[in-house]
Amino acid sequence: MYNELIKINERPKPFEFYTAWELWDDEHISRKMLEFHLNGDIEPASRKTNFIKRSVEWISWEFNVGPGTRLADFGCGPGLYTTPFAQRGAEVTGIDFSRRAIAHARKSAADSGFDIDYILGNYLDFASEKRFDIIALIYCDFCPLSPYQRKSLLEIFHNHLADNGRLLLDVCSLKAFEERQEASTFERNLMGGFWSEEDYMGFMRTFVYEEEEVVLDKYTIVEPSNKRVIYNWLQYFSLESIIQEVESSGFKVEAHYANVAGDPYSDNSTEVAIVARRS
Repeated sequence: MYNELIKINERPKPFEFYTAWELWDDEHISRKMLEFHLNGDIEPASRKTNFIKRSVEWISWEFNVGPGTRLADFGCGPGLYTTPFAQRGAEVTGIDFSRRAIAHARKSAADSGFDIDYILGNYLDFASEKRFDIIALIYCDFCPLSPYQRKSLLEIFHNHLADNGRLLLDVCSLKAFEERQEASTFERNLMGGFWSEEDYMGFMRTFVYEEEEVVLDKYTIVEPSNKRVIYNWLQYFSLESIIQEVESSGFKVEAHYANVAGDPYSDNSTEVAIVARRS
């Protein structure tokens, strides 16, 4: 027991472990995540409905989304953004590796009569003959990735954008990083049964890596016959660091905002959204 408690509290190196598949495609967890996605009043998986509506309006205006616009939503989930863009006549592709989310998105598109191309798969492995006018990666999905994964993903974006195609992504800011603190939590059925259908003991350790500007929420879930460890990493960025990272992969950042609804950026913004053009 002592050794197990030591392991629970061990601090790994930044991005030493990657368990996103467990988080998004586990049968029980993915069902809970879909419930969160579809509840427009909460934000564990998607932004609230009112924000999404405002965001879609701004993106449609900023990128002139309309008939014939070729748009890819990486990490599309159950289609909360893809459907409104399809309603505007865009040729929409959605990529996600949650089977449950993609199944819901496909059914919703079919029920609504929209021809949306949903691709089940890890977008870190995405390869297609398609070229897009717009690629979007939103809800700070860039932040859980390691530096190597981020570089690889930016290369994928660059390779799949049309000439003069544009990229939209948002990240957590250093203002948000300032608000994170190390913490330890132990609770039976942590997060209200989110992690398993079985009775379990849940441990959460939050580690803050000051030098790297990274935070880890490490979850250890102990069930009667199983133990799992899930690592939820978040990289935080200054405005300068996200611009430098994106431009080092062949883009030119044209504008930045406080979020993907186009609100003005300030030093107090907890997110940074950037618009970049393929160069």
